[in-house]
Amino acid sequence: MEFLFSEDQEMLAQTIRDFLAGECTASHVRGLWETETGRSPEFWQKLTEIGLPALLIPEEHGGLGLCEVDATLVFEETGRAALAEPLIATAAVAAPLLREIGGDLASTWLPRIAAGEALVAVGHAQSPFVADAHVADLLLLPDGDDLHAVVPEAVSLVAEKSNDQSQRLFSVAWTPSADTNVAEGPVGAALQDAALDRGALACASEQLGVCSVLIEMGALYASQRKQFGVAIGTFQAVKHRLANAKVKLEYARAVVHRAANSVATAAATRAADVSMAKVAASEAATFAAKESLQVHGAIGYTYEQDLHVWMKRAWSHELAWGTGAFHRGRVSAALFDGQGAIAAFGFQPREAA
Repeated sequence: MEFLFSEDQEMLAQTIRDFLAGECTASHVRGLWETETGRSPEFWQKLTEIGLPALLIPEEHGGLGLCEVDATLVFEETGRAALAEPLIATAAVAAPLLREIGGDLASTWLPRIAAGEALVAVGHAQSPFVADAHVADLLLLPDGDDLHAVVPEAVSLVAEKSNDQSQRLFSVAWTPSADTNVAEGPVGAALQDAALDRGALACASEQLGVCSVLIEMGALYASQRKQFGVAIGTFQAVKHRLANAKVKLEYARAVVHRAANSVATAAATRAADVSMAKVAASEAATFAAKESLQVHGAIGYTYEQDLHVWMKRAWSHELAWGTGAFHRGRVSAALFDGQGAIAAFGFQPREAA
């Protein structure tokens, strides 16, 4: 079995990295903090031109027809760039969700997403808030097991505070109806579960990129900052901090890639694999944030220092698409519940003595 990414997949990721390095700089991200919506329609069109919203949309609807294995490298690059646009909700979650719902809803909205003409916000049971509801052209919202497609005119929004200025969160008041219901009962519940897993996977992939930048920023500062006439990066205690962060990153990377394959193939272990990936990637990113801040010292706390752009992203992503406690609970259930252990890991737990 081949566990490496293909040349085409790696070339796609490199293309995205090169584009974002020139277009999505720290100053660009900071500039959006000062705008009313925190989003840029012009920049979204640039993302559309390189195909990002269309990643997981079938070719017959104008998309690229890729899968989550292809997309995980792309989302790692958007994490590296601290991209603020609602790419996870629209491209990673809403597009495949609409594809699975099918019918007129899919044929109407998927081409619009692929063309950069529509943004979609997605609510889920693990959060009381909906990200980017203020710029959404369509909202996919849960009501128990049922799933509803709601237009912006039918909702009332209240902005909520976030520890990351790039994140725009909203409480959404709305009234479910038969007209908005697009999936109900077990079907609706299954669609919601799949949406949560896709969101958590994309979030975990972005955490890999966030973690990489935090380590790189710490290493760069350690090579420039001098004490006693030498760079602090020559001190063993500083080396150990960044080395430990790098180890956590590389361990998390393999787990995230495994989860991407599980989501793409609808494996029986999907939920457990995704939760392990979300926990591992978030732990790596938040650990790197702490260690890089320690390396920077007091200057790392200043508003002018770009370090906090990625630290805040690590913290906000740890809470997005299911908290660490939620995902650890799913892994625990898979490990210690008898049938869950068989389904998730293929072994029968030993009988109690």
